[in-house]
Amino acid sequence: MSLDLPLIWAGLIAIAVLLYVMLDGFDLGIGILFPFAGSSAERDTMMASVAPVWDGNETWLVLGGGGLFAAFPFAYAALMPALYIPIILMLLALILRGVAFEFRLHGRARSKPLWTAAFTAGSLTATFAQGLVLGGFIQGVTLRGLSFAGGRFDWLTPYSLLVAVGLVAGYALTGACWLVWRTEDALQGRARRWAWIALACVAGLLAAVSLATLYVHAQVAERWGWNGRGFDLAKLARLSPIPLLGGAGLAAVAFGLRARSQGWPFAGAIAVFLSGYLGLAAGFVPDVVPYGMTFRQAANADNALALLLVGGGVLLPAIVGYSLWVYWIFRGKVSADAGYH
Repeated sequence: MSLDLPLIWAGLIAIAVLLYVMLDGFDLGIGILFPFAGSSAERDTMMASVAPVWDGNETWLVLGGGGLFAAFPFAYAALMPALYIPIILMLLALILRGVAFEFRLHGRARSKPLWTAAFTAGSLTATFAQGLVLGGFIQGVTLRGLSFAGGRFDWLTPYSLLVAVGLVAGYALTGACWLVWRTEDALQGRARRWAWIALACVAGLLAAVSLATLYVHAQVAERWGWNGRGFDLAKLARLSPIPLLGGAGLAAVAFGLRARSQGWPFAGAIAVFLSGYLGLAAGFVPDVVPYGMTFRQAANADNALALLLVGGGVLLPAIVGYSLWVYWIFRGKVSADAGYH
């Protein structure tokens, strides 16, 4: 029996994107929360809590983008011109954030406020741009055959702006919950307050985005059983575990914060993101370019996919193993005197 190579690569890229959102989301969230810290020392602790892992988290973005280019070149060729502006904005912001991360520590003392502001601006801009990319992707890309045939600003709509604001709130929530888990004393208490505020914002924005998504495209509405007046309960029941997972995640965050738990809020925030990811995927799978190109239509030749899979078979275990090892080595609380070198 031969391997279904397009399906395997679609799954690998989907997992890579999910891991990027869940992992890089919390360290981008810490940058978003930077201005609300009580002191420069607290910001140092916030940065130290992600210093060993933040650049490794971005590996999954590289894998997702590179994998799309290599395994699904027709999808890459259609999506890049459709979303070129927010993607470039995201990449420039990530570069600014990375530079600020290093220069804030190693630069001159008088320039530290400048790099603090740059780290915040890079984190916020990268997150907002990712939201614009996500919103533009979900609302669909205009195609003629397998080529992009839309306008350069098709991605800029009220829906994509709503998704971008929701993603900022979501990353802020995961960042705050990460700090609850990894810090202590005054900063941990401050992070709990941030998490409560972000949780309320996420709950409201998640409901708003979910409702708006039903009106984005007829395919999404049909998948969820929405006819404009009510739901087809049979279709909705089949997908009900997805919103139930999201509700359970929100409840876990609230319960964990109220019970002063260390890890439950972060686990709940991750469950919320997983629910949102699965919910969006339910609306457009098997399309890799919504709503006119499936992953099979976009796939490279089987011999190319097979060669890529050999390389992936070596690379992916190394990335996963390295990531798990780093998270394990740097487990535990980050104290105020923690250093980043």
